[in-house]
Amino acid sequence: MSEVDYYAVLGVERDASPAEIKSAYRTLARKAHPDAGGSAEEFQLLRQAYETLSDPVLRAAYDRRGRRPSLALSAETRASRWSRPRRFGEDPDFVPSAPSIDVDSLTWWHLVGDAARVHYAHPGSPGHATAAGAAGGMVLLPLPLLLPFAFSAWLTAVWALLMVSAAAAAALLVRRHLESLRTVRAFRSEFGDRVVFGAPGSEDDEAVQRLTAELCERYLTRLPGVRIFHGLAWPDSVFADIHHAVLCGRRLVLVESKSWLPGHYGLADDGTLTRNGRRFRGGGSQLPTGIEAFRRLLPDVEVLGVLVVYPSRDGELTADEPYLDDLVGTDEAVPLTPEQFVEHVGDWLATEPVTVDRHVFRTVLQQVVDSSSNTESPAAAG
Repeated sequence: MSEVDYYAVLGVERDASPAEIKSAYRTLARKAHPDAGGSAEEFQLLRQAYETLSDPVLRAAYDRRGRRPSLALSAETRASRWSRPRRFGEDPDFVPSAPSIDVDSLTWWHLVGDAARVHYAHPGSPGHATAAGAAGGMVLLPLPLLLPFAFSAWLTAVWALLMVSAAAAAALLVRRHLESLRTVRAFRSEFGDRVVFGAPGSEDDEAVQRLTAELCERYLTRLPGVRIFHGLAWPDSVFADIHHAVLCGRRLVLVESKSWLPGHYGLADDGTLTRNGRRFRGGGSQLPTGIEAFRRLLPDVEVLGVLVVYPSRDGELTADEPYLDDLVGTDEAVPLTPEQFVEHVGDWLATEPVTVDRHVFRTVLQQVVDSSSNTESPAAAG
């Protein structure tokens, strides 16, 4: 059987830009996916081609090798050849450990009590304006009795009209309030008290995803309104393009977990990722694309992207102190250590610590590739 070329698989030139590669892949993936009638082997090859050519480091290594994996190879051999190459300086046997964080050092930790009640918000739910109008009308009710001498026939007519309006407003308020209670009960019946949806990667090279999942569930669930999602697809995609997402109120954090060399990471003024003060070329990220996609999907939600970075071998890894509010409205993803992630993301989400927006929640949940993998939140760290 003839050999294939990753560029030929995607139908792009060898000098294709990342945007052209992504566009070609997404177009072909819709047709090649087994659920759409494609073959599993074709779809797997397409995905391997994209994963290689979309990562700057893997693409450079592939171009240097000039390899063309054969379709006739066994699955085991193909997996070996197409596996992620070891990068210079990495220790394949090194596994970073989850940090233990002193919760008393977190400024947001004690903002809410253990018994705080979750508020299930939704656009169009009853607000205070209708209640205030009805209450104001009720204040007018005894006026004819208190000031009978001041009421002529026309004033009595005006007063009666106001009373009818107040009664209608009160009836509307009651009806909407009861409808809101019914929908909240239905929502809680459907989802219960679950706060985690989906599951992090289970492969050996996805260990850092599981570490981040543990951080989210152990610490960020201290905020009663937090909902955590693992393995999200971009809109119109069928893959787990985003490792994690954390939602609280109308603030959404998209997260990628990375295993990179020790050093000091930051963002340059132009948004370029740096390591030790120089442009970082040791790994890529698709998170900017995800940030842009989710901002279009949820235009009224503040969307933020962060990279939680773990060392790929023994050594110190640090990052600049972030200013998360400055990143809202951009497609930049800021690198954070696990400790910074818990501290600063928790503080940013604590603006609405007890709010679950039902509409936003359902929209994000629809993007989870395997939303049937729902788990309960573990007990918060003490």
